Amino acid sequence: MSMYEFDWSSIPGALPLLAKGMLITLEVTLTAIVVGIVWGTLLAVARLGKNRVLAYLATAYVNLFRSVPLVMVILWFYLIVPQALKSLFGENIGDIRLTSALVAFALFEAAYYSEIARAGIQSVTKGQVSAGLALGLTPGQTMRLIVLPQAFRNMLPLLLTQAIILFQDTSLVYVIGLSDFFGTSYKVGDRDGRLVELLLFAGAVYFVICFSASRLVKHLQARFSQ
Repeated sequence: MSMYEFDWSSIPGALPLLAKGMLITLEVTLTAIVVGIVWGTLLAVARLGKNRVLAYLATAYVNLFRSVPLVMVILWFYLIVPQALKSLFGENIGDIRLTSALVAFALFEAAYYSEIARAGIQSVTKGQVSAGLALGLTPGQTMRLIVLPQAFRNMLPLLLTQAIILFQDTSLVYVIGLSDFFGTSYKVGDRDGRLVELLLFAGAVYFVICFSASRLVKHLQARFSQ
């Protein structure tokens, strides 16, 4: 039995396609981070607020998305979003795979960012809140001007760690045929008969990016612990 002979010659010619795939990966990642943090923070505030109805709805939302596999959520929105858009804009809605992925990842990640934000808010001492109220600030102003700035500083390493996990999870968009970096690597490797080489190359790229980001997280943790 002959040993497998590696041939990396197809990678240089595939770099433009791989770059396009990476742009899709980064678009999904950054959109999910921004929307997830904003929506997740609102969910966390609602869960900690005095309005029981909002707290219950926010808790139900978080528990739902944290109890369902991400790949299933992606498929849900891939099947639901097109029907919703067709009912609003008719049949000519174009390729909505990217839109479905953006919506699915943003809403899914919001549940996890909500837990991080809730822990960050609770890490701020009650004395800070009492001081804000004593200065004549409303509860909303106290949350916005005193609690949230300190909470975000405390939870920044966790936010970045979740972003790394999110970046890795974007490869799951292959289930709806979206050509992200991983999907493009697989298709190019399959086309050229060099699947092993392309997947090894994709794995190396993911490793370099995620390892560099994890080092940044450790640096921030060490800096904030001083």
